[in-house]
Amino acid sequence: MFELYPLGKMLIFFGVILIIIGGSILLADKIPWIGRLPGDIFIQKKNFTFYFPIATSIIISIILTLIFSFFSRK
Repeated sequence: MFELYPLGKMLIFFGVILIIIGGSILLADKIPWIGRLPGDIFIQKKNFTFYFPIATSIIISIILTLIFSFFSRK
């Protein structure tokens, strides 16, 4: 019985993370600056569109690093 306790905690943790990610994806359209920061690369030609959100990725990475470092402290 006690061998499955860590597995249960891990499944609950990943479930909460998936809910947070899903909610942020649903609300991403409501945040006007997501995906349109000055450092994002957007090239559009006749038959070709290239989009690489480098600045948005850096901001999201910093926010996630702060959140995970806050929760990983004991």
